[in-house]
Amino acid sequence: MLRTALKLNWILSLVLALAVATGFVLLSQWQFERSSESAPPAPTTTENAVPLTQHFVPNQEMFGTVADQIVEFTGEIVPDSTFLVKDRLNEGVKGYWVVSAIAVDGAPENAVMPVVRGWTATNDWLDKTADPEPAGQITVEGRLLPPEAPVDEHPDVNNMGSLSPAQLTNQWDRVTYSGFVTQNNSTVAGLTPAIVDPQPQETPINWLNIFYGFEWVVFAGFAIFMWWRLVADDYRRQQEDEADLAEWQAQQERLAQPDNQLHGDDQHADREPTPHSPSAKE
Repeated sequence: MLRTALKLNWILSLVLALAVATGFVLLSQWQFERSSESAPPAPTTTENAVPLTQHFVPNQEMFGTVADQIVEFTGEIVPDSTFLVKDRLNEGVKGYWVVSAIAVDGAPENAVMPVVRGWTATNDWLDKTADPEPAGQITVEGRLLPPEAPVDEHPDVNNMGSLSPAQLTNQWDRVTYSGFVTQNNSTVAGLTPAIVDPQPQETPINWLNIFYGFEWVVFAGFAIFMWWRLVADDYRRQQEDEADLAEWQAQQERLAQPDNQLHGDDQHADREPTPHSPSAKE
C-alpha cells in the first residue's frame, strides 16, 4: 500500500488534504478562543468615574471591556426626546425608566447619549411633570451599559419595550452612542435614581463555540481519513486487477497446452518410416 500512496497523484492529494485539515484546525482554534469571553473590568476600575468622551465614542460597537464603567459628562437635554421604558425593576417593584437624549459636550458629530434619568412606578410621569426636559447644561454621572435589542414595531413614548439606541437613532434623527447611561446623581423630582450594580466578575463560557471547535477538529480528521480511504480503495483495486490478470494468464496457458500436444502428434503421424524403423523391417 505504501507504493500506492507514493504515487504522484496521491502525494498531491495528501498535500491538499493536509491544507484543508490545517484550515479546519485554525477554525477550531478560533472557535475555542471565542468560547471564553473577556471578563468585565474589576470594580476597582469601573467604579471610578472617567470622562465619557475619552472612554467611548459614537458609531462604535461596545465590548465587555468598555461596558459597566462609571462615566461622567456634561450636556443638554434634547427637546422632545424623553420616553418611558416599561418593566424595569426597582427593589423588586416593576415600573418605568425615564430616558432622555443628552447632547454630549465635546462628542463627535454632536452625538447624543440615551440617559436613564430615573425610575417611576407609573407611566404618567410625562403628563404629571410640568417641565420634564429642563433647559440648560446638566452634569451626568452614571454606569455605561450595552444597548438592548429593539422589540417595538410601533413604539409608544409612554410604554417602550426596550432601550435600543439603534431604534432611537431613527426616532431622534441624531448620531447616537451605541449604549446608554443610568444616571446615579439624578435629582429629578418624582424620580428614583436607577442604580445598576456592577456585572459579576466570572468569565462566561460560550458552550456553542466549544462545540463548534470540536466539530472543526472532527472535520480535519475526516479530511485525512478520506485521503487514506481513497488510497486504500486504489490499492485494493490494483490488487484485484493483478489477481484477475494472473488468473487470466493461467487460464490461457491451460487452454494453450492441449493444442500444442495435438499439433505435435499430427506432425509425428505424417512422418514416413525410416529403413531402420520396425515398420521397414516388416
